[in-house]
Amino acid sequence: MSDPTRALWTKTKKANKVEKSEAEWQAQLTPEQFHVARKAGTERAFTGPNWDEKAAGVYNCVCCGQALFDADTKYDSGTGWPSFYAPVAEDAVEYVADKSLFSTRTEVVCSNCDGHLGHVFPDGPAPTGLRYCMNGLAMDFDRKED
Repeated sequence: MSDPTRALWTKTKKANKVEKSEAEWQAQLTPEQFHVARKAGTERAFTGPNWDEKAAGVYNCVCCGQALFDADTKYDSGTGWPSFYAPVAEDAVEYVADKSLFSTRTEVVCSNCDGHLGHVFPDGPAPTGLRYCMNGLAMDFDRKED
C-alpha cells in the first residue's frame, strides 16, 4: 500500500458517485452528522459513537452506507477517536490535501460520496504504520453477529 500521507491528493471522479444537494443531506443526517460528514467538522475527542467499541464488525459511511473500515484493523490510539491502520479496501477512501489549521494534513473522505471521515497520519502501528483517525459521527457500525 502506498503512503497516503505522501499522496499528491489528486481526486479522481468515481463513476456513479453519490451526489445530493445540501438540503437532501441535511434531511438524511442528524445536525451533528451533517456538520462532520458534509462540512468537514470534527467531533470532540471521547464523545463520538464507537470510539471505544471493541466488537467485530464493519464501519460504514453514515452518508451512503459504503464499507470503510473493518473492526479487525481498529486499535486504541489513545486519541479518543476511532482509529484504524487500514481501510477495508484501498478504493474505499480517497485523500485530499487539507490546508486548514496552518498546516497541511491528509483528509480522508468516502470514495463513494465524498463524506468527510477524518485524517490519516504516519504514526500508526504495523503492518501499515498509518493511523486513520476517523470521526465516529461519520460512520455507522454494523456489528458482526456471532
